[in-house]
Amino acid sequence: MLLSVGAFFYNYFNANKSLSHSDANVVKQTTTSFFDLKATSIDGDPISMSTYKGKKIVVLNVASKCGYTPQYADWQAFYEKRNDKFVVLGFPCNQFLSQEPGTASEIETFCQKNYGVTFQMFDKVNVKGDSKSPVYQWLTDPSKNGWNTTEPSWNFSKYLLDENGKLLHYFGPKIKPDSPEFVDAIK
Repeated sequence: MLLSVGAFFYNYFNANKSLSHSDANVVKQTTTSFFDLKATSIDGDPISMSTYKGKKIVVLNVASKCGYTPQYADWQAFYEKRNDKFVVLGFPCNQFLSQEPGTASEIETFCQKNYGVTFQMFDKVNVKGDSKSPVYQWLTDPSKNGWNTTEPSWNFSKYLLDENGKLLHYFGPKIKPDSPEFVDAIK
């Protein structure tokens, strides 16, 4: 119980955290491209991240039973308004107080029924620790992404990549599409 309470307070105070490429000690060479990665869609189909070349990418870890779950609506509205230049990629994760216990089918139904989600959703993954998915390994390993080591601090943490797959920013869970930090980052 103490670990959960401690984790809650750590994450509460880091929810507005924002890091950018310019804030970090940049590693000059990356060994892999984001576009070399693949992930499994919520429907079970493999998807290459190269599908998203030419658009800015927002990667977020999501959960259906979290205080931040209403952000599904915010990110769906953002996607609908800007899908000519942006993609939103949602990765369900059950690592934060088991707030995403559902199956892929249950998650997909929940997202569509409650928030009308049409942005790309993926199969449930781990976003931290030794068993994190290849996408999150890339997002949190500076030898792969060029600078960032920050793992998601809670559900609805965000990573912003440019059209060429370069990682630009990490944003904590409280940051929404209309937050000043995010608005500044996408200008």
